[in-house]
Amino acid sequence: MSNFYQMTLAELSTMLQAGDVSSTELTEHFLSRIKQHDATLNSFITVVKDQAMTQAAAADNALKNGAAGPLTGVPIAHKDIFCTRGVKTSCGSKMLDNFISPYDATVVSKFKQAGVVTLGKTNMDEFAMGSSSETSFYGPVRNPWNIDTVPGGSSGGSAAAVASRLAPAATGTDTGGSIRQPAAMCGITGLKPTYGLVSRYGMIAFASSLDQGGPMAQTAEDCALMLNVMAGFDEKDSTSLEMGIPDYSAGLDHSIEGLRIGLPREYFDAGLDKNVKAVIQGALDQYRELGAELVEIDLPNSGLSVPVYYVVAPAECSANLSRFDGVRYGYRCEDPQDLYDLYTRSRGEGFGAEVKRRIMVGTYALSAGYYDAYYLKAQQLRHLISDDFREAFNNVDVIMGPASPGPAFNLGEKVEDPISMYLSDIYTIAVNLAGLPGMSVPAGFVDGKPVGLQIIGNYFEESRLLNVAHQYQQHTDWHRQIPNNYK
Repeated sequence: MSNFYQMTLAELSTMLQAGDVSSTELTEHFLSRIKQHDATLNSFITVVKDQAMTQAAAADNALKNGAAGPLTGVPIAHKDIFCTRGVKTSCGSKMLDNFISPYDATVVSKFKQAGVVTLGKTNMDEFAMGSSSETSFYGPVRNPWNIDTVPGGSSGGSAAAVASRLAPAATGTDTGGSIRQPAAMCGITGLKPTYGLVSRYGMIAFASSLDQGGPMAQTAEDCALMLNVMAGFDEKDSTSLEMGIPDYSAGLDHSIEGLRIGLPREYFDAGLDKNVKAVIQGALDQYRELGAELVEIDLPNSGLSVPVYYVVAPAECSANLSRFDGVRYGYRCEDPQDLYDLYTRSRGEGFGAEVKRRIMVGTYALSAGYYDAYYLKAQQLRHLISDDFREAFNNVDVIMGPASPGPAFNLGEKVEDPISMYLSDIYTIAVNLAGLPGMSVPAGFVDGKPVGLQIIGNYFEESRLLNVAHQYQQHTDWHRQIPNNYK
C-alpha cells in the first residue's frame, strides 16, 4: 500500500507536477481509504466516486499537456454546505436531504477551474449550528484520535477526514469558530479568512454577517495553496471585497524575528483547562526561541462575545432559514391540510432540535418589542469587541491563545446542555464578530487528544498568519502526527 496519505497537499502537488504519480492513482488511493475507514468516522455524507475519477482523468490530461496549475489533480473534500452541481447538498439537514444543487458555489467552481478533484461532501452540524458535529441528520462524526469523542464543529466532517488522511485537505466554514475549533480538536491546520475575502455565493447561509469559508489541511503551507484558489472578488456576493489578492505562499519562509505576539489576559483565565494551558505555553516558548516577543494585552469586552453572538447569529439564522418552507424545494410534509399546515409541519419535521432552538431565539430577538433591547444592543456591543482588537493591533502584530478551552469532549456529553456547548467556542467567536482572520495550528496533546494554538491577525493579514504558522511548523512536528488506526 502506497503512503500517499502521509503526504501534504504541497508534497502531492510536487509529485503530480513531476509525473511521479497520476491524479487517477491519487484519487483511487483516497477513495479506497474512505471506503476502508469512513464507516467508523461518518465524516462523509456523500462520496462522488464516478465524478472524482472523471475529474482525475481530465487533470491527468492537463498535466500531460502542460496546462496544469499548482493544485491540478489533487483530491480534496468539500463541506456539505457548499452547493455542488448535480450532487446532493444537504447542509447536514433532513430539510435538504433530497436537494440536488443545480449550480456550483463560487468556492467549488474555483477549485474545479484549478483542476482539483472533488472526493465528496463532508458531514457537519445541521445548517452549521453546533460545536460538536452531533446535530447532523446523518448522525454524529467521530474524532479519529478517539472515536468516543467529538471532532468539534460545525466543520467536524472536514476536520475528521483530513486528520485521518481520508482526504489531504477540505473546505470548511467558520461562523463562530467552526473551522478553528474542529481543527484544534482533530490536530490539523484550519484558517478562517477576513470576512469578505472568500465568496459566500452558493454557501448555504447560517448567519450572513459572520459566515466565512476557508481551508482545512495538514499544514499552513497547504492552507496557503488553497487560499490562493479560494480568495478573490465575486460579483455574485454583495459582501465580497474588491481588492488585489497576493500569493499567500510567497512569504511563508520570512523570518519572524522581532514579531510581537499579544497574549490576551482574558484567554488564560480560570475557564482554560490547565493541561491545555501548559501545551499553549509550550508553543509560546517555541515562538520566543524563534525571536518573537510576547506581550500581555487586554481584550476587555471579549467576555461579551458569547452572549452577543447568541443574539446576532440566531437572529440572522431565523431570517435566512425562513426560505425553507416546504414550498419551493427541500423537505415537504405528507398530505398537508392547508398552507399553514404545510409550513408548520414541513419546518417542524424538517429541522432538528438545535436549529429550532436558534430560530426561536432569533425570531424572539427580532420581534417588534425586543429588537432594540436585543439585536440592536448586540450590534453595539459587537463594535466594542472590534474596537478592542483594533486597539490591540496598534501594539502587537498577531494575537495568540487557545482555540478551545479543553480538548475534545465525549460524544453525548454536552448534547443536553446547550450553554456548556456554546462556551466551547468562547475563544473563537470574537474573531467572527470583528470579521478578523484567525487560524488554529496543532500544538500538542492532552491525554492523547490534540490541542490547537489559535493565531489571530489584523484585517487582510492572512499572509502574515500563514508565515507565523509555517515557521512554527518548521520547528515542530505536531502537524505530522496521524491517529494510530489510520496510519
